[in-house]
Amino acid sequence: MTPANNLRSPVGVAIMFGTNGAVFSSVLPWYPTLKQQWGLDDLTFGLIVACFAAGSLVSTVLPSLAVNRFGPRPVVFWGTVLLALLVAGIGWAPSGLLLAGLLLGIGLLDAVIDVSQNVAGVRVEARAGRSILSAMHACWSMGAVLGGIGGTTAASLGWDIRAHLALVATVVITAVAIGVWLTGPVPAPGAAPERADGADGAGVDKRRPLGRIMLLTLPVALLATAGTMVEDIANNWAGLSSVELAGVEVGNAGVAFTVVLAAQMVGRFTGDRLIDRFGRVAVARAGGLLIGLGGLGVVTATGPALLYAGYVLVGFGCATLVPSAFAAAARLPGMTEGAGVTAVSWMMRIGFLATSPVLGALSAATGLRWALLLLMVSGVVVTLAAPALRNRPQATAGT
Repeated sequence: MTPANNLRSPVGVAIMFGTNGAVFSSVLPWYPTLKQQWGLDDLTFGLIVACFAAGSLVSTVLPSLAVNRFGPRPVVFWGTVLLALLVAGIGWAPSGLLLAGLLLGIGLLDAVIDVSQNVAGVRVEARAGRSILSAMHACWSMGAVLGGIGGTTAASLGWDIRAHLALVATVVITAVAIGVWLTGPVPAPGAAPERADGADGAGVDKRRPLGRIMLLTLPVALLATAGTMVEDIANNWAGLSSVELAGVEVGNAGVAFTVVLAAQMVGRFTGDRLIDRFGRVAVARAGGLLIGLGGLGVVTATGPALLYAGYVLVGFGCATLVPSAFAAAARLPGMTEGAGVTAVSWMMRIGFLATSPVLGALSAATGLRWALLLLMVSGVVVTLAAPALRNRPQATAGT
């Protein structure tokens, strides 16, 4: 790879990650407004937002098949175009029922894009010879922060949600086109050069039954699931908790969500250096401790300062968990990149599906403050599951 591509490819993948973070996070600051507008209780709201995770579960092996047939770059581009259009459609949703339907489609597309951009990131990381995947996910967080700031600003200023999300879709589609172009071909290590249509051979491991693939990736998926539970709580409940627990105005509810993402972004930009120095296991264990401590701050907060401080620790603690899990999954012995990443992505989305309904039910029964103890539970699980990230020798895919 030429020196120019040494820079262009990581920048292109970073832009792809950034657009994926920005497009959906632009909607999240509007959640408290929509919840009040439609008169939804916590349980109903939890079931609606869980449709995002349900959609991603419906994808099953579709992400791996898409990468195998078309290659990661075309899948990211066209998937993002469709995703941006569905997100723009949320502005026109007249009820929670239609929102649930849109979230199903958004979740399915997000799962496909997620695997594709991570496969591209793993390949670029392999060519670079050092850890960069955490920085790629940091760019996702940066995009999410920008999307959250934009959504919070639009909601607090009383903008029309339809105009705001249409603008977001336009910007995201333009940016992802640039990112795909900058990335260039990303063939699998040792594979034949990427074809003109972008396809390559990193798809489903056809020599292993699906159940066997799931079993092999389960330890890594458990850690990823604990991390995504934290992210799901931040996405769907941080804003509501700031309103209900800390007395923040509804129009400023997106601040709490943005605080989590900003801390996560900082943690991911610094995560690669920490991983190179201390290893993925040690960094993940420290992250679990921070999540538990931050969760304690959130559930005991009565004002914005402590609640935001707790969410800072939570965001920083979960920063490297998902990229580390994907990096480990792509290097599992005897399994293709696409199969490993798809299996972990699919199983961790089960956590997404369960988190909001469970938290909503707990909140309805005991109150939101007690329900957010799930953050502390996630921190404990991360600390215990961290050894799943220990480096393993990589075998030839499909052997």
